[in-house]
Amino acid sequence: MSRYKDIVELWKGFGIESSADLESHLENFSILFAYNSGAIENREITYHDTREIFESGKVSGYSGNLKTLFEISNMKDAYRLMLKWFDEKTPLSLESIKEMHYQIAKLTYDQRRWELGERPGQFKKDDRWGVGRHDIAAPVEEVEANLQEDLDEINSYAGSKPLVAAAFFHARFEGVHAFADGNGRCGRALMNYYLITHDHPPVVVYEEDKSQYYKALDEYDETGDLSPLIGFLEAQAEKTWLPTLERYEHSKGEPDLVVSAKNRKHSLSDYLDQADGIGIDALMEQLAEPSDVRTNALELGKDNPAR
Repeated sequence: MSRYKDIVELWKGFGIESSADLESHLENFSILFAYNSGAIENREITYHDTREIFESGKVSGYSGNLKTLFEISNMKDAYRLMLKWFDEKTPLSLESIKEMHYQIAKLTYDQRRWELGERPGQFKKDDRWGVGRHDIAAPVEEVEANLQEDLDEINSYAGSKPLVAAAFFHARFEGVHAFADGNGRCGRALMNYYLITHDHPPVVVYEEDKSQYYKALDEYDETGDLSPLIGFLEAQAEKTWLPTLERYEHSKGEPDLVVSAKNRKHSLSDYLDQADGIGIDALMEQLAEPSDVRTNALELGKDNPAR
């Protein structure tokens, strides 16, 4: 049975109002999203390198292509930009799209694109950059008008199904193919920014599921049917956040004191004050032995958001 609706309700319950709130729930998500979004198009990107760059700004023992490191580092910059936008309540616009693309694609354009006048953060100047099985893309002269039309639609949407609006914009954005490179990474980042600004959890599009992802995009390109992409994104949202939902649900059945101890948010005096009704020896026993929740968190640590 799908838990998608429960996950959306959990996210709404976080009451996120600032980038600090947002970051507290996206610390591990940001790494997982950056790794998968990059690896969809570049097999050299690894989870280990992505985590190192996000956490320390450097990698050790790396001997691969420098472009790969730039792509990973750029995803970190794009994440910081998203947090900044969230505080400033920046709407999606032609300018913000170009700003996000610049952060994602800077220092990664190859010589061929550079010689043709293409630049990160600028809409394409040549019609040769297509996407999908049928080489779909908007002509250069129609890029801005097409994007503005789609932006007007999603920015005016005030309904209760932001995932549908996000799927619509993502499918249209990928079809326009506004830049000479980096459209997929940029499009997935913009989609998630739209989701979080509409009180919906962001989504990891997993590299291992990219064939289904491309199939859903192709279906929209060929028939105009958006339902495969909506269904795919719902499933990816569940895959992304189900471990978090299960941890929250599991914690409801435990003593409040033990939950507080796991969260590490209180001082010793808080625990001692509350221990009167539980017994300090029993409390220490519970804290000393890993619970199912803590064990699950360790097992899931790499592959799923821990918050």
